[in-house]
Amino acid sequence: MAAIRDRFTHVETCPFAGPRVFFENAGGALTLKSVVETTATFAAIPDNQGRANAASHALVSVIDRAKGDMRVLLNAPDGKIFVGESGTELLFRMLRDACLGAPEGGIVLGSTVEHPASRSAAARWAGVSGREHVLIPHDDALGLVTPEAYAEHVTPDVRVATILHTSPVTGMAMDVGGIVKAIRAVAPEALIIVDGIQHACHGHIDIAGLNVDGYAISPYKVFSRHGYGIAWASDRLTALEHDALAGGPEGNWELGTRDTGAYATMSDVVAYFEWLGAQVSHAEDRRDRIEAAAEAIHAHEASLTDAMLHGIGNLPGLAQIEGVTVIGGEDNPAREGLVTFAHAERPAVDLVSALDAAGIRVHTRKADHYSGNVLTPLGLDAAVRVSLCHYNTLDEVRTFLTAMQDLEKAVA
Repeated sequence: MAAIRDRFTHVETCPFAGPRVFFENAGGALTLKSVVETTATFAAIPDNQGRANAASHALVSVIDRAKGDMRVLLNAPDGKIFVGESGTELLFRMLRDACLGAPEGGIVLGSTVEHPASRSAAARWAGVSGREHVLIPHDDALGLVTPEAYAEHVTPDVRVATILHTSPVTGMAMDVGGIVKAIRAVAPEALIIVDGIQHACHGHIDIAGLNVDGYAISPYKVFSRHGYGIAWASDRLTALEHDALAGGPEGNWELGTRDTGAYATMSDVVAYFEWLGAQVSHAEDRRDRIEAAAEAIHAHEASLTDAMLHGIGNLPGLAQIEGVTVIGGEDNPAREGLVTFAHAERPAVDLVSALDAAGIRVHTRKADHYSGNVLTPLGLDAAVRVSLCHYNTLDEVRTFLTAMQDLEKAVA
């Protein structure tokens, strides 16, 4: 754990507020030190790609290497990998092309648990393309949508479908593989786009095994930095018409010169997953190391959330605190490193402020356009999100539970 934490910046101290426990990883994970160094290196280089000089050739080589690294991380041997403004922007672009390029008629299918990045994009481009946007109700008690729910709603006229991999509000991971099978069983030609933004930091992405057409992530949530997004698009999605320079390379998704440093920092992220996999396994293959890292990440984060919910030693967990409601239930195997809760007697915004004063960084999720789809059906106007990552420790969970106990005593 010491070696893991040493690879990240600002692990224990905020540069503006001082010492703190960082439990706001779903809002943006900690950044690898190597990413900071790589960003500075490439920000200083004035040359562009596509020129007849050594610097330009080196930049192209860096980009090509990064795309190869990301293919290993995503397990995506075919299709296109490209960068854009953000994960949200890339979801909008892929869904636009899917909706405008799919055969006429039919519907666009999604679910109510989705983040507005995919939900809003699907709604907009379904309307523009003259299709109905159908949303499958998610399970409020579990905080997710199941393959069975998709199977009940999918029809042969589904042209485009969206899936959320992991919810940034409930913390629950969907059975993406099962959902895809439910869709393909009835609408085999549907174009399927996945929002993987919240899931990516947990490590396991297997595009080759999913049979989907688009997948997007936001690097600032997976140990890199703000300012760009990463997408993968299948060959058949790429074959549809999309914005491109007239006369430019066929199948090119990128518009204008991209930031070489953005690509390079994803090589840093992949290298980190490989390093972590080597620490927790004897795997020698790159993909096997990444899989091993993902398994270790899941196990560690599960131990952290279990302690947060059920307590450590004589410290009660959130499930034992009177008046606390845990979104998605207290013992949900779909949980990925995140606990969102509400307190019957204390407004979420007050709890977040009090925890911040105690040196613990968490976040208020309000029933707004980001989280209202989850919170409003539960009768909540806000909730507290505590989001962990594999570099967090049981001692930090203990600090959080101690602070919660102190707050309970103060109210009593």
